[in-house]
Amino acid sequence: MSELKQEFWARMADVRAAMLGIKGEGKLVAMSPQLDDKYPGVVWFITAKGTDLAKGVQAGVRDAQLVIADGGAGLYGDIDGTLAHSTDQQVLDEVWSFAADAWFEGGKNDPDVCLLRFTPKSGEISVTPTSGVKFLYEIAKAKFTGEKPDAGEQGVVAF
Repeated sequence: MSELKQEFWARMADVRAAMLGIKGEGKLVAMSPQLDDKYPGVVWFITAKGTDLAKGVQAGVRDAQLVIADGGAGLYGDIDGTLAHSTDQQVLDEVWSFAADAWFEGGKNDPDVCLLRFTPKSGEISVTPTSGVKFLYEIAKAKFTGEKPDAGEQGVVAF
């Protein structure tokens, strides 16, 4: 596994919001990504059955796009993959959160809950320093040494 790919998954655990959409439908929706260690290489989302995303995958797996811009996690990316509806109650139990509970009156057993599975294929990823102190150090060091500051790493990743 490439270093950039490993760094993506390590930092993805700290991402609180991302934009998710079905390819060709022209809009991305803010969603809260969830990871489950039992299912590496997959990003989970909880939404309501009536949303455009949930309706969009009713007929089956669709090509999708995930966009991440999270300075706190130091992760930026534009990832292509597939999006599908999942009925896996075990995963829902694992990824359910206090925040998700606020959206559904019946909790995770609410009949309106819809679990979505995003499986990345490839994407352009950037990882940057997450510490403001490290960033300032790199800028100061660059001023004194004449070298470029370490702004992280960027590249195309195949998942």
